[in-house]
Amino acid sequence: MLEIPAHTAALLFDCDGTLANTMPLHHVAWNEALKPYGIDCPPSFIDTHAGKSAEQVGEEAARHWGIELDSVKIAAEKEALFEQMVHRAQPIDVVLETARGHFGKLPMGVVSGGMRHLVQLTLEQIGAGGLFSVIVTADDPVPPKPSPEIFLEAARRLGVEPTRCHVFEDGDSGILAAQAAGMTCTDVRTVLT
Repeated sequence: MLEIPAHTAALLFDCDGTLANTMPLHHVAWNEALKPYGIDCPPSFIDTHAGKSAEQVGEEAARHWGIELDSVKIAAEKEALFEQMVHRAQPIDVVLETARGHFGKLPMGVVSGGMRHLVQLTLEQIGAGGLFSVIVTADDPVPPKPSPEIFLEAARRLGVEPTRCHVFEDGDSGILAAQAAGMTCTDVRTVLT
């Protein structure tokens, strides 16, 4: 189980790459979605934009490769491809164990740049469906990571001061968002490598 600061009153977890080892599935889905545009999308590009919504990643891809694409359409295509593979999602055990260890002791939520139904499918797949009382996603009317608003919304829904929330994240945009919200944060990449 991962350590948390003594003052922590609530825990917030990113989903993809933090609770669930789904980044390889997202890499495949993005590569397939971008192939018709002549792009062989490397995993490093997706990792760089971890935590951002699919629409934001689509916009970044258009800028990076200098192409025109409809970010809403490409995001929908990519998410449909990911949904076909979500049954292959595996838990990141040390993070899931941390959530299970604090279940019933601290309020917990998920804060994800993913679409709500895909986050819920992922959580069910890894056996974490009933652990979180709050789930804030790209479908909620708040600015996505790296804005702190998505984390502040989760803290508000949990009824906990942001400065007493501890976040588990794997993406730079999520870490920046959590810090901007005044929350402490564990970069799970440092634990997993």
